[in-house]
Amino acid sequence: MRFFRRMKRSVSDPAGMPAPLPAAVRRRAGGGSVPLALVLLAATVAVTVALGRWQLGRADEKAATLAALEAGRTLPPLALGPDRAADDLIPWRSAQASGHWLADRTVLLDNRMADGRPGFWVVTPLAFDDEGRQAVAVLRGWLPRPVPDAPVTVRTPTGPVTVRGELVPRVPRLFELPALSGRKRDELASSLPGWPGAPPRVQNLELGTYAKAAGVVLLPAVLEQTGDAPDGLVRDWAGPPTNIDTHRGYALQWFSFAAIAAIAFGVILVRVLRPKR
Repeated sequence: MRFFRRMKRSVSDPAGMPAPLPAAVRRRAGGGSVPLALVLLAATVAVTVALGRWQLGRADEKAATLAALEAGRTLPPLALGPDRAADDLIPWRSAQASGHWLADRTVLLDNRMADGRPGFWVVTPLAFDDEGRQAVAVLRGWLPRPVPDAPVTVRTPTGPVTVRGELVPRVPRLFELPALSGRKRDELASSLPGWPGAPPRVQNLELGTYAKAAGVVLLPAVLEQTGDAPDGLVRDWAGPPTNIDTHRGYALQWFSFAAIAAIAFGVILVRVLRPKR
């Protein structure tokens, strides 16, 4: 009898494949709704864990920025010049530069806000020599947007000047959508001054592009001007965001969602696989 029972099993399952789930288990699984729920819960765990890790990464980035800011501000002031080594241009270090403005190479950075008002950031090269071949890009300050159709006037002192401020690695960027043609919006002219009148307006400014258009050699850093100057510009720089605890709080929330989804996944799976008594 045992032989015939073994033969019967081998005929009913000739390929040795596992038998399908019993009908009772299939009924407890609720057809396709429970498997779909398990898939969605597993995906929720994966996505929320990834988002939590991303928030922790953002917190680490801002912690590193804060450490660099504190380290730079403890260094003695730096005198800038054409021969200054790039290793000395530490972000957030106090610095000063002497020379004369290249006013005709001024560029306006559009859509910058101050006290809830729209306006521009003003960037002008400060040349170290009389020939104007070597310079440092200076983020001079904020200028309010004039009434429509009114010209934008930037007052720039003439003659020798000394500018003090802090070094930043680049001009802070705004998010920028590309135009339908694939080119950047408000692209900087290939050479400055590109046209008479008001300075050109751009959304963002890269030092390499600016140096090529202005026809000067720029230091690989930007001097963010501080203090008073007879130009009417507002210099109230916000500095880098350092809301580290906010990112860590978001990470904790995402990990909490992941834990809830994982617990729900386990409870459903146990109920489906538990034998019915």
